[in-house]
Amino acid sequence: MNTKITRENLMENFTRHFGESDVSLFTASGRTELGGNHTDHQNGQVLAAAVDLQIIAAASKVDKTIEIYSEGFGLIKMDVSDLSIRDDEKGTTAALVRGVLAGLAEQGFNVGGFKAYIVSEIPAGSGLSSSAAFEILIGRIQSGLYNDNSVSYVELAKIGQVAENEYFGKPCGLMDQLACASDSIIYIDFAYDGCPIIEEIDFDFEAHGYKLCITNTGGSHADLTDEYAAVPAEMKAVAEIFGRDKLRGISAEQLLEKSSDIRKKVGDRALLRALHFARETERAKAEAEALKEADMEEFLRLVKESGDSSYKLLQNIYASGRQSANAYKSEDQPIAVSLAVSEMVLGEDGVCRVHGGGFAGTIQAFVKIEAVDRYRKAMDKLFGNGACRVLQVGGAGSR
Repeated sequence: MNTKITRENLMENFTRHFGESDVSLFTASGRTELGGNHTDHQNGQVLAAAVDLQIIAAASKVDKTIEIYSEGFGLIKMDVSDLSIRDDEKGTTAALVRGVLAGLAEQGFNVGGFKAYIVSEIPAGSGLSSSAAFEILIGRIQSGLYNDNSVSYVELAKIGQVAENEYFGKPCGLMDQLACASDSIIYIDFAYDGCPIIEEIDFDFEAHGYKLCITNTGGSHADLTDEYAAVPAEMKAVAEIFGRDKLRGISAEQLLEKSSDIRKKVGDRALLRALHFARETERAKAEAEALKEADMEEFLRLVKESGDSSYKLLQNIYASGRQSANAYKSEDQPIAVSLAVSEMVLGEDGVCRVHGGGFAGTIQAFVKIEAVDRYRKAMDKLFGNGACRVLQVGGAGSR
């Protein structure tokens, strides 16, 4: 929540927009991907956590309509009697709302109208999963107002993913939603479709001498859906050569054995991205094991490996060309610049990697506590005051 917004003036804002009413408060957290870059959509393994950036809503029941005022995005209105997919809503916040309610109804939960005033401190399009946090928030409102808080965070996450895939039109995996709904570090194995294996990990980075820094490079990946969608599409194309629809279970050795055939059929970049997945999914599991064993040195080594693989093999550091009037040109490379400067500034005092989907948005760095001020000043000088934020791993989850 914006630090200038208190619960009291949040409810005052609700009253100013919607009038007096019985109001409840709901929250969801942003998330950080600690390991497993672009692995969830291929039934891979991921290490993730909620962070202490939140989206919060004051909400109240009404009969059959939805009115949501979101600071910076204006007013959304809709009727809960129409929860069908609408092509004219693709890529909009309204699509996410409609999709979450439709998913809840399909799973047998009650859905109903509400009024809500929403404030968020999660930068849109930044790689901290503002959309997933919003989906979880809407689901949590419905769970609280109409279902006695009975919808589990795993169910909310699955419903949010469907809303984003089918209603919004973005082919994301399930990791974002699970992390936003949780309140701890979680290792997730997506080996079984629709039934993720989740293990909570208790680890305090500050107790081991490090803080997590996230730098917003000033760009949004909101206009880069085509770049993002190409990653799972190319990985799927490689999997199909092996008679599968996902890469899970195909080793790097098998990929190398068929590398000539893969290059001819689907191209070099698809092969490189598949090789990234094969190693990255195992790396995420190893990172989880390192945290469980309190081996910070090994964890940092693996984070560095992950960053190198994302840069060289996955290639989600910069966009290949202009995607829309507001998106990057190929010569715009803020992620690459931020990583290069981070390595120079940090030296032996930390490691960095691309954060989340990539192409734009944020980078992640684990920085020795004594070097945090130096690092933050360097990043703020590069991208503007407030670009670098020190976050607490393990947010408040969704409430």
